[in-house]
Amino acid sequence: MRDVSLDSKVQYLVTWMRERAEEAGAKGGVFGVSGGVDSALVLALAKRAWPENCLGLVMPCHSLPEDVEDALYVLREFSCPYRLIDLSPVYDGLVASLPDQREDSELALANIKPRLRMITLYYYANLMNYIVVGTGNKAELHVGYFTKYGDGGVDILPLGDLTKREVRELAKYLGVPERIVERVPSAGLWRGQTDEGEMRITYRDLDAYLSGEAIPPEVKERIDERHRRSEHKRRLPPVARLDVLYEEE
Repeated sequence: MRDVSLDSKVQYLVTWMRERAEEAGAKGGVFGVSGGVDSALVLALAKRAWPENCLGLVMPCHSLPEDVEDALYVLREFSCPYRLIDLSPVYDGLVASLPDQREDSELALANIKPRLRMITLYYYANLMNYIVVGTGNKAELHVGYFTKYGDGGVDILPLGDLTKREVRELAKYLGVPERIVERVPSAGLWRGQTDEGEMRITYRDLDAYLSGEAIPPEVKERIDERHRRSEHKRRLPPVARLDVLYEEE
């Protein structure tokens, strides 16, 4: 496969983002900024696609202070308009009203956070006539490492065909600060949580797998299993078609 320059990738993605907004009759884009490299790259691309019509949202929900600090840092580095919206009180109020909580409810409760962020993103998208720009990359999409109707609830995914390695390369090229590029990937769902720890797969192995390189058989099996189990996340909800009943008569 022919190598494509980083500049060509940037130009393509910026044009693609702009075209998708135009197709939707929108004038710009809104996106969440977490302090990680994926959202920082989306921010850098969005500033090129819509210099005067993009908005970053920092949405802590019992988040670590350093996550918020890094998110604000990268927003200021790129002179991007933003809103800081603390979703902790909303989360607390919702959780307090939920019955049937158990000792093993940690993941179910954690997934409320990205779903509250999705609601907030679409509020601003509706308010400003923007589209919601997702931050998921190729590796995360392949194994379903995103919350259904949470960070998976977006209008476009400009990073969806980029491995984690490619995300870091483009981020460096576009001037994302080193401390953001080299951060340990984490969804920030709870203290000490990391992407690789939760998946039990490294991004290095995922990138190698997606690039057709050899990886240990047990890792390949783990990736394939996660891909199969998360297929429902990558599809629209199935519809029960009644036409089969008429065909049988």
